[in-house]
Amino acid sequence: MSTRHRTDHGRRRTLKGLAAATGLTALPAGALRAAGEAAADDMVRRPIPGTDESLPISGLGTARTFDIDPTDAEAVARRRAVLEAFVAGGGRVVDSSPMYGHAETVLGRAAADLGVTDRLFVATKVWTRGAESGREQMTRSFERLGVETMDLMQVHNLLDLETHLATLAAWKAEGRVRYVGLTHYTDARHDDLARLIERHPVDFVQFNYNIAARNAEDRLLPACADNGVAVIVNEPFEKGRLFGRVGDRPLPGWAADLDCRSWAQFFLKYIFGHPAVTCAIPATSDPGHAAENVAAGRGPLPDAATRKRMVAALSE
Repeated sequence: MSTRHRTDHGRRRTLKGLAAATGLTALPAGALRAAGEAAADDMVRRPIPGTDESLPISGLGTARTFDIDPTDAEAVARRRAVLEAFVAGGGRVVDSSPMYGHAETVLGRAAADLGVTDRLFVATKVWTRGAESGREQMTRSFERLGVETMDLMQVHNLLDLETHLATLAAWKAEGRVRYVGLTHYTDARHDDLARLIERHPVDFVQFNYNIAARNAEDRLLPACADNGVAVIVNEPFEKGRLFGRVGDRPLPGWAADLDCRSWAQFFLKYIFGHPAVTCAIPATSDPGHAAENVAAGRGPLPDAATRKRMVAALSE
């Protein structure tokens, strides 16, 4: 049995209680809304700087996992169950991109089917060159996601940045988008992101960060805090590689003090413990994993000393 298979099996063994607690069986829309609102009361929330709005710290990404054939009923139902578990657990922030194939369409239809579109904080991206192409692409994203106002529109991987920021400034003034952001996914662009948020009045920045890839702690996360920019973290599990590093090793006993029941929650709690992080967006196609991930947003968070201890535990 491969390490990855053993680890996935181990994760699933921890989820039986979570499944019952977070509504993994199909719920009517009204019951799902009520369950999500109740769970959200216990979720750690972080403010969007400069506003009176806050967000649950555990979000949901859709890269790769939601890029499925929209006519595949079984696969679509599984993604709908992922979103259902996420919302029932108190999650709100969902992130997608036209770069992710069918993900926007699948996410939008799942949200509509569950009747939860209006309770989500919907984020997507523009990923093309040229002002007109950007406007057309963003308009399609509105349609696919089923929203009239986009909560957050981000310039994906900084492509044609100045052009799209000009469009988004106008759209924000018109009320078509609520917040504007930038994204990237490699350490090599962290310094660029730090310089850009010092020059541009953006609301959010999204980038890679996790317990094993901590480059953002040097400059980028402090720059976000200093400039009042909200942070969305992508690649929180390093595309799953973190689970391979720990294999079947049990969690440290002291992880129970953080209410961690799995390595996934341990890895997420490390990220959530940084005060500049607004939200992290682990992606999954497994409803049980979605429940597990969103549950990491509840309970105590590690302080600086405990986070150092967590890093050391990863290498033991």
